[in-house]
Amino acid sequence: MSLANLALLCGNIGIESGGINPLRGQNNVQGACDVGALPNVFPGYQRVDNAEVREKFAKAWKVKSLPDKPGMMMPTMLESLPSGKIKCLYVFGENLANTEPDIRHVEHCLASAEFLVCQDIFPTETTRFAHVILPAAAWSENDGTFTSSERRINRVRTASVAPGDAKPNWWIFKEIARKMGHQWESNSAQEIWDNEVSVLAPSLSGIKYRRLENDGIQWPAPNEDHPGTSTLHKDGCFTCGLGVLKPIDWIPPAEVPDKEYPLVLSTGRRLYHYHTRTQTGRSEGINDLLSEETADISAADALKRGITNGEMISVKSRRGEVVVKARVTDQVPEGLVWMAFHFREGCANWLTNPVYDPVTQTAEYKACAVRIDKLK
Repeated sequence: MSLANLALLCGNIGIESGGINPLRGQNNVQGACDVGALPNVFPGYQRVDNAEVREKFAKAWKVKSLPDKPGMMMPTMLESLPSGKIKCLYVFGENLANTEPDIRHVEHCLASAEFLVCQDIFPTETTRFAHVILPAAAWSENDGTFTSSERRINRVRTASVAPGDAKPNWWIFKEIARKMGHQWESNSAQEIWDNEVSVLAPSLSGIKYRRLENDGIQWPAPNEDHPGTSTLHKDGCFTCGLGVLKPIDWIPPAEVPDKEYPLVLSTGRRLYHYHTRTQTGRSEGINDLLSEETADISAADALKRGITNGEMISVKSRRGEVVVKARVTDQVPEGLVWMAFHFREGCANWLTNPVYDPVTQTAEYKACAVRIDKLK
């Protein structure tokens, strides 16, 4: 938000190659948000607390009413499982037991679920807790769309047949709805997009499957003659009228180094693996390039503790401990330990702190207090 404020103050909004472009963690985060995978909006970022919007979607979806308040975000959902406030959790394409901070607590929450459904393309650490596992088709076994961070919508076409009982995600959802007494009309990814998504979301109303060739189309495209919008907010024309500045207070990390835990752990991703290795962990070539997690530390911190490169060390926080190889590198400054969350045994999320941003509810993965020790 501070970067957006800065871009706005400097006049770098509404010009080509200007603005703020978030680097997403996965390939279709933008597309998921565009079609309503957020607790406060319907598809096309139409707010759930808008009565006219609710009436439009209720009529289209043939229901009597829709919630008028934002739903829960993921940390609240997990915390509501042990208390029984949430009895059923449906996990779709997410490996919560590795991606969320403080894995031991997350596993306790998952184990507390009265009914847990997992829908995924492979078994994961999370499916171990599932009462039902629904086998989904992978992206290359599906027709559909992906949307990039620059709002560009592209087609995805089936390249191979899904194995066994695996089915497209839309088919699984439709079948569950049918067994619950609802008859959804669309019978393909194209029909869902052309007859529902593009009809109900004004920014997408000009985008139909037949137009999604070559380099795709960037929304908003309000009608079928519109070429798409490469740059938003041109000539100072903002969707909300004037640009909005939102003052932000700096909030220090919830956990800072002290005598017992004198180092800061920061986490991220490594080049060769993707997230929790649900997919890349099944690739022998990639595993040959990177087969285990390391704790990356500075030469100064290694020297201070008598740690050599490649030595097995303990990394410990107030929540857990992992044993991994030390990687002594000049890429990490003194006082910092850097790790990823790709490997189960050395996953950084055994250590990370389950505190969350008050607005986005994103976990504070980038800062928690740890200590490193030679093994006895």
